[in-house]
Amino acid sequence: QVQLVESGGGLVQAGGSLRLSCAASGNISSKNAMGWYRQAPGKQRELVATITSGDSTNYADSVKGRFTISRDNAKNTVYLQMNSLKPEDTAVYYCKMVVTITGAPYWGQGTQVTVSS
Repeated sequence: QVQLVESGGGLVQAGGSLRLSCAASGNISSKNAMGWYRQAPGKQRELVATITSGDSTNYADSVKGRFTISRDNAKNTVYLQMNSLKPEDTAVYYCKMVVTITGAPYWGQGTQVTVSS
């Protein structure tokens, strides 16, 4: 069983920064693809950033140049550094992991990010 626990969300003014963390625990035997997604009220969940098992990264156009995804393999943790935050970044942010061996996806419970104007 795999568990993902996000932290680091909160309320910040426009132009500010936050760093989200997602710690994975459980039966993790390999380096897995991980990512951050977000869902704003009344909208579908959307991809924010991903990092593959080979450490290749991908970003949504809306966050390129402002957000950075990274990982600490020793801690089984993935981070999302968010700079120059905008009110439209307000959403619940979810961490996702896809187990390389099985392809099984796991989701965290989400953390709220609110950016005030």
